Amino acid sequence: MVLPMNATLPATGLHVACIMDGNGRWARRRGLPRTAGHTAGEENLAEVVRIACARGVSYLTVFGFSTENWVRPKAEVRHILSLHKRLFGRVEELNANNVRINWIGRPFNEAGARTPAFVQRAIRQAIADTASNTGMVLTVAFDYGSRAELLRAAQLCISASEPITQEAVQSHLYSPELPNVDLLIRTSGESRISNFMLWQIANAQVFFTERSWPDLDAKEFDSALALLHK
Repeated sequence: MVLPMNATLPATGLHVACIMDGNGRWARRRGLPRTAGHTAGEENLAEVVRIACARGVSYLTVFGFSTENWVRPKAEVRHILSLHKRLFGRVEELNANNVRINWIGRPFNEAGARTPAFVQRAIRQAIADTASNTGMVLTVAFDYGSRAELLRAAQLCISASEPITQEAVQSHLYSPELPNVDLLIRTSGESRISNFMLWQIANAQVFFTERSWPDLDAKEFDSALALLHK
């Protein structure tokens, strides 16, 4: 099942995407378990959502869990899954900020998909509970990999006997209504894209910061936004 966008999207608007890296290193520097870093990262995502709303961002897309992350230790994966359930459960706060939830990733009923049923339910419920909001669209990429997305789009073109054009590929992306990314932020000093939204970031500005995701604050977010005005 491919989940549709929950409402008509704004025709234009700033799209910021984030690779939320460095939770484990943030915890290690503090002598804490990696799970504590992921918890701090989820809490800071809520703060970044508030910052983005205040800055007039129309779309915020975050890399929550990749197709490659399933190889992490089982206890760590379980903790991350529980945090995503909590993230999608922040409905009262999302509604207070007029934020709509969207999701991209391997469709639940397709081969290779690994999103657990309890996370699927949380995603569906969050989309339904925020569907009437008219503000920023928060897209969470979960069980997501850009190569998988593009391969699937090409396969759907072939199945439909469509010429593989840019327009056709775009129409078969996980969420084709999402506009291209204007600004990509990657935290924790890494200078890699990590298989994230390769199609959508073709012309994006890219902001790399040494700060770990739990430490990304309004000042650093504004430094990233400043790239768009140079």
